[in-house]
Amino acid sequence: MEQHRTITVDGRTVHYRDEGRENTPTLVLLHGFLQNLDVWSSYVLSYMNQFRVITIDLPGHGLTENFCDVHTMDFMAKIVKSVLNEAGVDQCVMVGHSMGGYVALAFAEKYPFVLRGLGLINSHPLADSEEHKRQREAICKQVAENRAAFILGFVTTLFDSSKRAALSKDIKDQQDQCLLTTAASITAAQHGMAERPSRVATLAKLDVPTLFVYGKNDPRIPVEVALGSAIVAKRPEILLLENVAHMAFVEDREFLKPRLFHFVESCYM
Repeated sequence: MEQHRTITVDGRTVHYRDEGRENTPTLVLLHGFLQNLDVWSSYVLSYMNQFRVITIDLPGHGLTENFCDVHTMDFMAKIVKSVLNEAGVDQCVMVGHSMGGYVALAFAEKYPFVLRGLGLINSHPLADSEEHKRQREAICKQVAENRAAFILGFVTTLFDSSKRAALSKDIKDQQDQCLLTTAASITAAQHGMAERPSRVATLAKLDVPTLFVYGKNDPRIPVEVALGSAIVAKRPEILLLENVAHMAFVEDREFLKPRLFHFVESCYM
């Protein structure tokens, strides 16, 4: 199957990759803030002989162009649907990390009939608090002053301090990848996340298997928020990982790869 592909939406280019075998379970992987589809490379390599795997550069990230001043989660979900329409995907399991999870939840609200399963990695269905909104505005100011310094520091904090030495190459790779994101795209994503509504009701109504993956040491999602978010789902599976912060799929890659594989298989049984 052809790999690199693009579509044009509203006159702008959206980049995605479509890999693996047709007529097999389809897994769609959505990256987090600052990242791009390359963050999933090791997972795609592990799964492409058994699944069809689609990864997408979300608006303003990777090779997908910036569209506007605010990239809402609903807008990003519409972009994802445009990609799936182009790829001829009627049903899939969708897994999103952090911001990608917010996009996946917006997708679940708009297009629940497409989903065979939903996975949220270091993500949750709650809206931003007023404090979180203020923090996002502070990030926009930092980016305007020194984008590179913000990115380098931000990426490091995503990883648990006990693993940073062992994962120094992964951290460096992430920093290099994230440095490709422009200030305008960073601001558009931050404003979009600040505007997102609660998706608790969406999650409660969604009648498909739902996988939640959290790190016990995630500074952005406390354990009580993680568990409280997960228990509203109809068919939840919860993984709470030791010595893991906000990059669970990288920090505990060898554990999560087979677990996610079996989750996708179970959604198609």
